[in-house]
Order: sequence, then structure tokens, then C-alpha cells
Amino acid sequence: MPHTGIDTDAIRAAAKNIDDGAVTAGYQAKRIEVIAMLNAALATELVCILRYKRHYHTANGLQNGPIKQEFLLHAQEEQLHADQLAERIVQLNGQPDFNPATLVARSHAEYDDADDIEAMIRANLIAERVAIESYRLMIAAIGEADPTTRHMLVGIMAKEEEHADDMRDLLA
Repeated sequence: MPHTGIDTDAIRAAAKNIDDGAVTAGYQAKRIEVIAMLNAALATELVCILRYKRHYHTANGLQNGPIKQEFLLHAQEEQLHADQLAERIVQLNGQPDFNPATLVARSHAEYDDADDIEAMIRANLIAERVAIESYRLMIAAIGEADPTTRHMLVGIMAKEEEHADDMRDLLA
């Protein structure tokens, strides 16, 4: 059998410690710090869902139908991000923080209750830009220590960039 440089016996022995679920002995990131970052991202996504849903429900005028639908689509996509983040937190043996009492304080993005459609779009564009930069910083902080979390964050950030483009296009 060819030598692979992998100590299979050691991997098998370490894998028998099943209490940590998906977190193996080779996990190199600072798990508690990663969970804290992910919980901040979760709070951000939850605030974004609420902002987009409010904008969807309160935008009015016949000409704003397509914009309302864009707000709804973004709310649904932010919900998918929140679910991904919560699932990863649990995989890392953490607890996702959905506490509404501290949600806005933990979020990177702000809530917005504008009534004007242009102000709504601007608020959403700013929030998307905040999310993009927050994800970029998290990705840099994690580096190669947690490839699974990094990959997930890169995917979410790419979708946030699409959202920012969508909002910018609505202002044009």
C-alpha cells in the first residue's frame, strides 16, 4: 500500500471521541471565537430579514411592485443565510443566539423603518455593504484554520454582493 503521509490509525483512534460531533482533534481554529463571529453574523442576517420584510410590507404604489418582490426575495435569501449560520454554530458545539432582546446590539447592520422607497433601497444597500465587509473580515480572521466555515462565509458574501448590486441597480 502506498505511503500517503496520513496516520490512519491515529485518525481512527481520535475519531472514537464522539462527544465533539463534527469537531475533530485536527480542528485548528479558535472555536469559541468562530462561534462568536458566527453569532454576530446570525444577528446581522436576522436584522436584515426584519428590515427587508418591513420594507416589503410597507412599500406602496403600483410602480413599486417589482421592488417589493426584490425585498421579499432578499428576505428569503437572508433567512437561508441565517439558517446556514445557525447550523454551523451547532456543528461547532455552540448555541445559536436568537435572543430578540439583544439582536440589534449584536448586529453589524442597522434596522431601518423608512417609509420612502428610495430611502428603503439606500438603507438596504448600506446594510448589504456592511454585511459584505463584515464577512470579508471574518473570512480573513478564520484564514485556513476552518475551511468549512470559510467556504460557507465566502458563499454568503457572494450572495450579499449580488444583493448590493440589485439595490444599486434599483437606485439607477
